[in-house]
Amino acid sequence: MFFVRSASSRDNAAIREVLAETWRATYAQFYGADKVEQIIADWHSEAAVTAALSRPDGEYLVADDGKMIGGVAFASKSADGKTITLHQLYVRPECQGLGIGRDLFAEIESCFPDAQKLTLEVDPGNKPAIGFYQAHGMAEAGRTENCGKGQSGIPALILEKMITG
Repeated sequence: MFFVRSASSRDNAAIREVLAETWRATYAQFYGADKVEQIIADWHSEAAVTAALSRPDGEYLVADDGKMIGGVAFASKSADGKTITLHQLYVRPECQGLGIGRDLFAEIESCFPDAQKLTLEVDPGNKPAIGFYQAHGMAEAGRTENCGKGQSGIPALILEKMITG
């Protein structure tokens, strides 16, 4: 059984392992193995995870069964605190279907009590993720040609959900 808890710096290596494993399994088909490895090295590096873990406007969660981290989620709030941006929600391939994603998603929503809206970006070809988010009340609100950080050149759907207290 996995329990959701706040991540700490001691989880950095395990978080990076989940991110790398999940990215390889999910995105190699879209971007190719080389591009995925470049993204992992940049977006999911030790420095990137350390920076996310230390953001005062963010919450980093892990699903932990005492032996391994089965999933991770990271979100931050806007300056006015009204919008949550879900940057990461990844579950190890072998742990998918166990409710870990659902539990991480629900906990992220509760971490920001003053928020009114939740937003995220998802690859338009990632049908399982889109279905998951739609099942949790998210709807398409737009598109971007630069998912993630900088001018990535990676297209994404922008999904959002209004949050009621």
